[in-house]
Amino acid sequence: MINVQVDEREVLKFCRERIGELVKEVEGEYVFWDSAELKKRTCMSWNTIQEAFFFDPRFPKRKVGSKWYFPARETRAFLETWLMEQR
Repeated sequence: MINVQVDEREVLKFCRERIGELVKEVEGEYVFWDSAELKKRTCMSWNTIQEAFFFDPRFPKRKVGSKWYFPARETRAFLETWLMEQR
């Protein structure tokens, strides 16, 4: 006969870590964001985005027709850098 004991705290810790990894993967699925997604991801209005960093030459953006698009990975990296630069 085999007896197995499981530490619930370790199982919960493992599950939380794995869920966190999966969430990061899902977030990374977007190739690019549009302006609505950018506003959602930054929790900023379009006016605030324009005043804060939109015209920063490092900010990756491309206008296609009348819409702005932002490469997801590069935009996220820029935003993290930009935020750390703010006082």
